[in-house]
Amino acid sequence: MSLFEVEDIPTVTERAPVPTSDIDRALTSQLVVAWAGETGEGGRLGWWRSDLVSEYGGEDLFRRLLPSTWRWAVLQGAREAARRMDSEVRRQDHDPDRLISLFNLGFELDERIEERFQDLKRLSRAPEEALPGLAIVSGGWDRNRFWDWVAGHGTAEGTASPGGRLLKGSPPIALDQLVRKLIAGLAPEGERYPLPHFRRMP
Repeated sequence: MSLFEVEDIPTVTERAPVPTSDIDRALTSQLVVAWAGETGEGGRLGWWRSDLVSEYGGEDLFRRLLPSTWRWAVLQGAREAARRMDSEVRRQDHDPDRLISLFNLGFELDERIEERFQDLKRLSRAPEEALPGLAIVSGGWDRNRFWDWVAGHGTAEGTASPGGRLLKGSPPIALDQLVRKLIAGLAPEGERYPLPHFRRMP
């Protein structure tokens, strides 16, 4: 090969294609769980100590600070509270970097979901318009409705582990199926965040 045949040399590794609909589904699921897990003025699940997605909590503050993006900002804050709790529980495992959870899907997927979130935020559309699955959030807290939403993702068997609820089987390759299993793994309801997760093989 001559020095001029550079077109045969791969210079950039392209990211594997993931449908935008799957990214949106993963983001929607994160936001719904983040909202449901808040303490909230309506007595939500209380898995993390935040009260951002509520009229007299974060909404009141962010309406004044960020009048055009406050709806996204409160969801982003709740998602960050959930992500931190997810990370804290994962650290109880002997090898937390190998755990795949709803808020730790792997660097590349996490990056794509964050990019999508920022893109949607810049569009200045209401969250429930951009992500119709968020209708459950705008409808207000209803414990039974939330657990019906979880049940709508199917079932996932799991066993207790130091890092939360270890789901049986291998993690699905397709993002939408992986997210469905992780959501299903939230059941049965517990007082603490159960951290449904898969263990990535070495």
